Amino acid sequence: MELKIQQLYNKWLENASDDSSLIDELKEIKNDEKAIYDRFYRSLEFGTAGLRGVIGAGTNRMNIYNVRVATQGLANYLLNNYENSSVSISYDSRIKSTLFANEAARVLAANGIKVYLSAELQPTPVVSYAVRYFKSHAGIMVTASHNPSKYNGYKCYGYDGCQMTDKAAADVYGEISKLDCFNDVKLVDFDKALADGTIEYIGDEFYESYLSKVEEQSVNKGICEGSGLKVVYTPLNGAGNKLVRKILDRIGVKDVHIVKSQEQPDGNFPTCPYPNPEIKEALEEGLKLCAEVKPDVLLATDPDSDRVGIAIPDGDGYRLVSGNETGIMLTDYILSNRKALGTLPENPIMVKTVVTSVLIERLAKKYGCELRNVLTGFKYIGEQILGLEQKNEEYRYVFGFEESYGYLAGTYVRDKDAVVASMLICEMAAYYKKKGKSLVDVLEGLYKEYGYYKNITLSFEFEGASGMQKMKRIMDGLRNSDMKEIAGYDIVKHADYLLSFEKDFTTGETNEIKLPKSNVLSYSLSGGNAVIVRPSGTEPKIKIYFTGVGTDQQDAERVTKGLIDYVKNSELFFPKDDEDKNDGEN
Repeated sequence: MELKIQQLYNKWLENASDDSSLIDELKEIKNDEKAIYDRFYRSLEFGTAGLRGVIGAGTNRMNIYNVRVATQGLANYLLNNYENSSVSISYDSRIKSTLFANEAARVLAANGIKVYLSAELQPTPVVSYAVRYFKSHAGIMVTASHNPSKYNGYKCYGYDGCQMTDKAAADVYGEISKLDCFNDVKLVDFDKALADGTIEYIGDEFYESYLSKVEEQSVNKGICEGSGLKVVYTPLNGAGNKLVRKILDRIGVKDVHIVKSQEQPDGNFPTCPYPNPEIKEALEEGLKLCAEVKPDVLLATDPDSDRVGIAIPDGDGYRLVSGNETGIMLTDYILSNRKALGTLPENPIMVKTVVTSVLIERLAKKYGCELRNVLTGFKYIGEQILGLEQKNEEYRYVFGFEESYGYLAGTYVRDKDAVVASMLICEMAAYYKKKGKSLVDVLEGLYKEYGYYKNITLSFEFEGASGMQKMKRIMDGLRNSDMKEIAGYDIVKHADYLLSFEKDFTTGETNEIKLPKSNVLSYSLSGGNAVIVRPSGTEPKIKIYFTGVGTDQQDAERVTKGLIDYVKNSELFFPKDDEDKNDGEN
């Protein structure tokens, strides 16, 4: 084992005494070189998504020491750039989330920075709103979103309520890199800081303000009253339970059935090891309740309640709806109704990510809506809203979404929001129910009008240090290849978002991509089909997005299956010496 790693291990063993569980863990792996290496071969990187990792001991784990040093770096950044700084903090139901949030508050308070702290777990969008509400210069959300229970994370926001930009994150990381997590971090007693007001719990009036802003995004106010809409809701043992239920009650959805086994906060997620609404297994408990009560829609919000998945009645059972399909229905509902009601602004704007369904392009064109494509990550949608706000044109923003079940209507927050999405999904269902149509009818009607698009995302997991190397080897191999076709479909356009170019093989033209650099490879194929490949920014996975276009649903599924089978068996995508694990599809 490298001397440096052994020295780090010894240092942590001697100094990590503020959390006895870390010392116990380090002692348990004393003679396990592989386990030691995995915990210390790198430090968790602080990027635009903050920190995320497995909970445990070491520089490559989420623990109080890495949270403290990250917060000290953030404090130094704020003190260097702002006067009278404040930071808004919240957390979800994950293991040690409350502890990590409190430790962050202690560090900030010790540096003389005012902290607005939620008194209990809250959805991620609440932090985005709090930053703007309290005029904070930064926000912290302790969450690992939809990762398995062994993970936690630390998500940072800028003064605008959007996730930190590349430059700000790099500046904070620069400050963190100067620090020793055991010797260079300031701390204050939590109760003392609470008593002197440096740490202040967020009051009820704030949440009332947030819910009012959510309710303002209603398209057809009062439509749920008297609709008889029946809903099954599961917060997946996360943070959405209170606010989602409150907003549904406010808009007149009274017949709501809660999945009891997933109602209360529990970071172990005992009935859904992968608490991700993209994955069918996470919705199994909700589907069981659907079989009993026969609702019009099943809602499932992820642990930090910034994303929502749904299932809808289809024949004798329930159909799981993909993130793209929900976004397509919401887009059509919002644009068509706002146009009919005269509430659609002049020169409206929609925003989607580059991996999100291209069917949206046709909807946007129909309603005269400008469509902007951005990189994967809701922060880029938030940046578009900020840019409009700086021109006093934020009213033009109508809706934004990404295929991974994240949606936002309105500009009151700058991140995806499952609270407003849940409200709009129920409002949409009630609207069509009053017209005698189910959401399946709506979805099939859109496909018949615009064509059948089958979108499937597969995730392939690569754990540990060796996994990071495998992911790099795969992306490098694809980037350096001269592929001409995939599964018999010609590559008509290829985009490399890291090298910032797009080549059109039908014209021979190569154009610059004017977006931030990102490790994404896109292959547009003949027939409107597509394959997009990128490493996840928050998990040790490569994600591959498939689009199959067909004359009907069966044909689209056939095309998509052909693309998937080809990729899975391709040595270019997956060299034979790699053992890959598929984590799920939607």
